[in-house]
Amino acid sequence: MSNESFPSVWDAIEDTPAEAENMKLRSVLMMALDEHIKRQGWTQAEAARRLGVTQPRVSDLMRGKINLFGLDTLVNMIAAAGLHIEMRIAEVA
Repeated sequence: MSNESFPSVWDAIEDTPAEAENMKLRSVLMMALDEHIKRQGWTQAEAARRLGVTQPRVSDLMRGKINLFGLDTLVNMIAAAGLHIEMRIAEVA
């Protein structure tokens, strides 16, 4: 057994650095949407209407089913929620 350490769980479980970065971004966007929906007090049906998706899709989001969401979809949902995304790109340490 190895005592290897990783910057994030995604770095540990994904096969490539690119896949890990993609999962990190999706995770951040999904958590932001989930928190926004809860903060607004929206039901899943209301969130679905506002985000332009179905209620089962909102349920998948809130249950953290990350493999069901691509970055494009999440960016579209963020915009529909009236949120703004800011990015920062840094050199790998």
